[in-house]
Amino acid sequence: MIEVNWSRTDLIDESQEVVEHQTRQQKEKLEESNGVSIEEFKDGRVKVTKVEVDKLGQEQIGKKEGKYITLSVPTLTIEDNNGFEQLERAFTKYLDEIHKDIEIKKDSKVLVVGLGNKTITPDAIGPFAIDAMQTEQSENPSDHFILYAPGVTGQTGFETSDFIHALTEKIQPSLVLVIDALATRGSSRLCKTIQITDTGIHPGSGVGNTRTEVSKEVMGVPVTAIGVPTVVDATVIIADAIDNVFRSIAAKIEERGKPSSKLSVTSWTPDSDARVDLNLIKPIFGEWSTWSTNDRLQLFEEAFAHHPERLIVTPKEVDVWITKYSLLISRALFNWLDQKVKKEKQ
Repeated sequence: MIEVNWSRTDLIDESQEVVEHQTRQQKEKLEESNGVSIEEFKDGRVKVTKVEVDKLGQEQIGKKEGKYITLSVPTLTIEDNNGFEQLERAFTKYLDEIHKDIEIKKDSKVLVVGLGNKTITPDAIGPFAIDAMQTEQSENPSDHFILYAPGVTGQTGFETSDFIHALTEKIQPSLVLVIDALATRGSSRLCKTIQITDTGIHPGSGVGNTRTEVSKEVMGVPVTAIGVPTVVDATVIIADAIDNVFRSIAAKIEERGKPSSKLSVTSWTPDSDARVDLNLIKPIFGEWSTWSTNDRLQLFEEAFAHHPERLIVTPKEVDVWITKYSLLISRALFNWLDQKVKKEKQ
């Protein structure tokens, strides 16, 4: 196959190097050889993935040196208040962890930047979060936060990074927090994940529209990026759908000869984490049915590589998701800063 860059993602735990090292032995080998440490565990319903990349790791896997924390609730739905509450608690907790070495004094300023285009809903989480924080700011004033939504280069004609750099030089904040929409290469991650990283961000990189980075190296102060994946490449949707169909048919064939199959009174689908023997459907669909999801995704990328339109997909309820995450991020940031300031006073 012709190699195509199918890994269009901003999430560290979806990068090819991390995905290919899921077992404990593989992770240990990756840490020893490539300077990348990976830790995964559950915090209530929240799946936490911590990835730390050193200088050697940066050279090996192409991800910037620093800390990445990814928080996911795989079963999250719009109506799942408990899931959002647990995600908010975890977000506040790990926000504090990643900033444990940053001192916020009584007169310190924290610049919060909401990246994105407010007129395009999947890209509007940054500006919407700033709106939510401004509402909270008017009700419970805070001298620490400075809120800014610069728009996008296509609207202003200037690099977003230049605006932020100028503002940073003017106010000299102790920390810059950048909120942005991300791209994912897993449809199951859409609007169910928050990523925090102290490496900064390249606006637009997930959809191939990379601008000047916003980072500590450029701004001269610590920069933390907060992102929520709201879009996925259309080829990922196709690959995931075919993978689900193949797994479902193979599982039903495998289950057919078992006594438990006679007890089923409704349609049955296999556990997404259960092992399924895809060789059972090879006589029906041929060799490609036994390929990995990544191989099939590579195939679709090749097939659509010369298509004039590259489609990016977002959930139909994205406006509701964006509103919920904007409020979640706003509450969590105010709670975190309040706790941080109180700790510094003790």
